[in-house]
Amino acid sequence: MMPGPTEHMGEQVDGVGRRMRALSREMVTTIMDGRSDRAKEIARLIWREPFTRRSWSEFSFLAIGAPLAAVGFACVAGTLFAGMVLAITFFGLAVLALSVRMARGFGGFHRQLARGLLDEQIEDPEPFVARPGFLGWLQSALRDRTGWRSMAYLAIKVPLAALGILVGFAAWWDAFFCITYPLWGGAGAGNRVAVFGLPQVAFGPGFFSAGQYGFLHALGVFFAGIVFFFAAPWAVRVVVYLDRRVMRVLLAPDALAARVRVLERARAQSVDSSAATLRRIERDLHDGTQAQLVALAMRLGMAKEKLAAVGGAGGVGGRTELDHIRQLVDDAHRGAKEAIVELRDLARGIHPPALDVGLEGALSTLAARSTVPAELTVTLHDRPTPAIEAIAYFCVAELLANVAQHAHASHASIMCTDHGQWLRVVVRDDGTGGAQLSRVGSLSSGLVGLTDRVHAVDGRLDIASPPRGPTVVTVDLPLHA
Repeated sequence: MMPGPTEHMGEQVDGVGRRMRALSREMVTTIMDGRSDRAKEIARLIWREPFTRRSWSEFSFLAIGAPLAAVGFACVAGTLFAGMVLAITFFGLAVLALSVRMARGFGGFHRQLARGLLDEQIEDPEPFVARPGFLGWLQSALRDRTGWRSMAYLAIKVPLAALGILVGFAAWWDAFFCITYPLWGGAGAGNRVAVFGLPQVAFGPGFFSAGQYGFLHALGVFFAGIVFFFAAPWAVRVVVYLDRRVMRVLLAPDALAARVRVLERARAQSVDSSAATLRRIERDLHDGTQAQLVALAMRLGMAKEKLAAVGGAGGVGGRTELDHIRQLVDDAHRGAKEAIVELRDLARGIHPPALDVGLEGALSTLAARSTVPAELTVTLHDRPTPAIEAIAYFCVAELLANVAQHAHASHASIMCTDHGQWLRVVVRDDGTGGAQLSRVGSLSSGLVGLTDRVHAVDGRLDIASPPRGPTVVTVDLPLHA
C-alpha cells in the first residue's frame, strides 16, 4: 500500500525535528566546551601569575618607587615652599629654580625605573639646556616644562604609592602572614590575623572553629592566605597600571614639546641644507664663473698688447682705427676686472673662505684686518655647525665695521666661547656709545639685520651702549641649529 501525502509530510517534519535537536545539542556542546576552555585558560593564568617575572617586577617597582616618590616629594615640596616664601627676593627665585631642576631629576629616576622593571618605553624629553650665565640658567630652569610636569607627577605619585602599599604590598604581606599562620599561630596562641595590613576580627575566635583557636581555624586562615597569594599580583597590577598611565601623561614629552622638537629638527636640517647650498654656489662661482672671467681678462690683456704692437707700425688712418679698437678692448678689460672683484666679494659674502679652517681662524683674520686694534679671545670645546659659524662670523664682521665707522673707538675686543649647548660672542669697544636698535640709519639697519640673522636660529642679541660708552654687544647662538 503506497504511503499518502500526510504520511510523507509527517516523516519530513520528524526529520527536521531530529536535525534541529542534533544541531541544538552540538551548539550546547560547543558553548560548554568553549566555556570550559575559557575557564581553564583563566585558571591557568591565575595559577601561573604569582610565579611570573612580570608580577615580581611590578612588585619591585612598587617597593622601590614608593620610597623614592616619598623622598622626591619631600625634597621638591620643601624647596618649593621655601622658594615661595622667599620669592620676594632674588634668592627665592633661585630656590624655586632648584626645586624644578630636582623634580626633573626625580622624574628621570622614575622613567629609568619603569624602563628597567616594567619595560615601559617612555621617551626621554629633551635634555635641559641653560642659556649662558646665571640669569640664563635661572630663566631656563623656571621655564622648564619637563621639570614642572615631573613635579606634578610626584604630587600624584605619593597617593598612588600609599594606595599601592595599602592594597598591593599589604596583599603580599597578608598572603605570607596567613600561609605561615599554622606554623606560629596554633591553638591558644591568642593572635589576630592582619588582613590588608589592618587588625581584623574576621579570623578571630569563632571563625572556622567553635569559639576557640583550633585546627579548623588555622586551616581556614591558611586557605585565606592561598587566596591572597593568587590575588596579590592583580592588586599590585591595578596600582601599577594607574602609575603607568600617569607616567605616560606627565613624564613623557607632551605633544607640544614633541611637535616643537620635530620643527626644530626640520629647521636645523633646512639651515644646514641652506648653508651647504650656499657653499656649493660659492664654490661654483669661484671655480666656474670667476675662473672664466679671469681667463677672459687675460685674453683681453693679450689682445691689448698685440694691438699696441700693430698700432705702432701702422699709418695715420690705421692708427685711428686701432685706437678705437684698443679703447673698446680697454673698456672690456676694465669691465672684466670689475666683474671679477664684484664676483669675489659676492662669493665671500655667501661663504667666507676663512671659515674653511674654523671659526677661530676666521675671527683671527677679522681681528687682524680691523682698522681699530682688536684683541681676540676664543675658547671652543665643540665646533659649531657651518651655519652657526657663518652667522657668528658675519656678526663679528658687521660689529667691527660699525666700530670703525661710528664708534670713534681706539680699542676693541672680541670674545668667543661655548657654554653647554650655546655659543656666546661678545664684541666690546671703548667708543662713544649710544648704539640702539630703534635708531634710524645705517648703524641701526646693520644691527637689525644681525638681529634677524640671530633670531632665525633662536639666538639672542643684546646691546649695552650707554652714552660715552663703552658699547658691549652680546650674541648667543645654539651650537647646533
